[in-house]
Amino acid sequence: MTIVRNQSLAEEITQNTFYKALTARHGYEGKSREFTWLCSIAKNLAVDECRKNQKYACFDASAAETSDDIANHIADQDSALQIHLVLHELKEPYKEVFQLRVFGELSFSQIGIIFGKTENWARVTYHRARLKIKERMDHYES
Repeated sequence: MTIVRNQSLAEEITQNTFYKALTARHGYEGKSREFTWLCSIAKNLAVDECRKNQKYACFDASAAETSDDIANHIADQDSALQIHLVLHELKEPYKEVFQLRVFGELSFSQIGIIFGKTENWARVTYHRARLKIKERMDHYES
């Protein structure tokens, strides 16, 4: 829900996740927990859906915004674009930990479970990712 921001689409992705898991259960090697495997499938389906919908995204001209609101909206979009550009350049695991925490709204313990690491590892990795993003954002702004 936090990735696609649409309840019906999130429900569809959830259904597709379990469908994919059932049809591909022979591919599950047991190297990670089933919960981790399911989260990976769901995340990949959500990202695919976002990419697919991003191609058709358009500005809602019917929205009754003032010129100040539009300027703020555009500034926010520019900031978001810069953050995504920086995030795109970030190396793993920093990139995925940051995305899971911010966009996936997962707890540090859940992130640790996904990576097979400790909660503290997730906290430290997230903190380092934030520092790297801030450093690169400062570089873009200067």
